[in-house]
Amino acid sequence: MNSRLPPLNPLRAFEATARCGSVSAAARELNVTHGAVSHQIKALEESLNVSLFERGGKRLKLTSEGALLLPAVTQAFGEIAAATAQMKRPATSGELSITCVPALLSFWIVPRLNNFTEQYPGVRLKISASNDPTQLHSADVDVCILYGDGNWPDAWTRLWSNLQLFPVASPTLLNSRPLRTIRDLEDHVLLHGDDDGREWNTWLSAADAIELPRRQQHFMGDARFSTEAALHGQGIALGDTITASNLIARGELVVPFDLSVAANDSFYVACRPAVRSTPIVRVFIDWMFLSLEADRLAEPQTSARTLLRGRRV
Repeated sequence: MNSRLPPLNPLRAFEATARCGSVSAAARELNVTHGAVSHQIKALEESLNVSLFERGGKRLKLTSEGALLLPAVTQAFGEIAAATAQMKRPATSGELSITCVPALLSFWIVPRLNNFTEQYPGVRLKISASNDPTQLHSADVDVCILYGDGNWPDAWTRLWSNLQLFPVASPTLLNSRPLRTIRDLEDHVLLHGDDDGREWNTWLSAADAIELPRRQQHFMGDARFSTEAALHGQGIALGDTITASNLIARGELVVPFDLSVAANDSFYVACRPAVRSTPIVRVFIDWMFLSLEADRLAEPQTSARTLLRGRRV
């Protein structure tokens, strides 16, 4: 049995001509002359000792032999293209270790993890809740998502998102203890995240209420806990346009006042320069930014960003 295959270039000319319906269209696609395509098809027919096209008419028509050959050629070229693309694709398998701001991890990344897993099934994520920039220099951590000023020496950093801050509360709490004016905050517990009260001070200053008596305050140590406390009706927390957006869209939190302020810090993606270019790190960082952009394009009308759009400090 003769297993010798026909030459590649004539097969390409045949497949393109059959798909495009004319020698001229195939020549344009292959960026060669009309005569070159005709010559390749003729060479293939002579090699196989068959006619592949019925000549005559404006559009070429396959003979029975051509119709038999075309599916096999099309499949073969498709498999070659797929294999080539696979070879060029970055190696995205193995373990990727990430630390992330707890609130962002709980309320933004975890709900979207399935999207990353579907795109990169070979990546095993090891995720820890942390906002400790010293982790940037740990050999056990690949990527850090931090809330801060972005000034971390000897690290690659990129701003991921700025934030607007605003009070958020459980609708159940407000049904029993309304917030009709900012002065009504005196009757509520103020919930602080991972700061010393500066962020609430910034918002109250913008509201001309910096002297407002604060009878009850809890310092939760992390914005995730202050948000969860607000969800349970334990007081009023400061939400932001990233982590609180879905909770507001679902009606689990409400925004009682039309006032937001810029956060003191921002979310950053950071890592050691030595690992920045590795494929597994690169695809995760790209996914973070693409997912944020997708959120903005598909923003629901009840999101925090929409609620606060146009509001002035």
